[in-house]
Amino acid sequence: MLIESRRRAYLSAMQVVNWLPRTELPFAAPSRPELLEPTEPLVATPIAPAAVVDAPVQPVAKPAERVKVEVPRPSLASTRTGAKPADEAEEAPVVARVAPVPPPRFALQLLRAGRCLVLVELPTGEAFQTRDPAYLLLKDMLRAAGLPDSPQIVGEPVRWPLLVRGTMDQGPEAARDFVQGFLSARLEDAPCVCLWLIGLPAVRFAGEANAESFNRELQVEGLGSVWALPGLELLMEEPQRKADVWQAMRRLMARWKESNE
Repeated sequence: MLIESRRRAYLSAMQVVNWLPRTELPFAAPSRPELLEPTEPLVATPIAPAAVVDAPVQPVAKPAERVKVEVPRPSLASTRTGAKPADEAEEAPVVARVAPVPPPRFALQLLRAGRCLVLVELPTGEAFQTRDPAYLLLKDMLRAAGLPDSPQIVGEPVRWPLLVRGTMDQGPEAARDFVQGFLSARLEDAPCVCLWLIGLPAVRFAGEANAESFNRELQVEGLGSVWALPGLELLMEEPQRKADVWQAMRRLMARWKESNE
């Protein structure tokens, strides 16, 4: 327990001038009455409004701003690749996308009638039946031409496209090469004096012609002499075309008739 003299020495060392104990200290000197009196609260003196209004406002000087100069800088990609800036680069030409050409769809059947081969379009896509109207019309045409009216089927029908899926080219040029290759192989097995092409697909992909070549004789490299004819369905829908077929047939009939003698 500290005595009063030592306690005051500690307080003086800590530079404590006035202090009040929380409880009564033994051997302590009596407290001074003036220290126990409550202190008056400090009241802030209000500033008159006029003083605020009349007080001169000192302008605050702002540091002078530096004018920023925009310097065009090449982008990182153009620096690496050596490309010109956007304002100097020439406009790239717009390349139009060409829509892919869908593969043609057709079915052809090769027949042999005497010394003639007949490549005919299958109207329904299926092989001929003996009572089909298109097949009966074909028999009438062969009979009028002086050829056997019961032609022999040569191979399976040629159907295009070959594949339903896959990456193989099945466009018009590929179809033409396939049909002409098929006919060339058959002609090597048994030559003919005239190749009939009946129907637009046969004329287009074997004779490399179009509908304007109907009823005309054409010379095709690798196939020889071919005769372009309208399709059997077209002849049934437009019977007036049969007269043009008959006139063209009369001009060519001597060729296979002489071979039969």
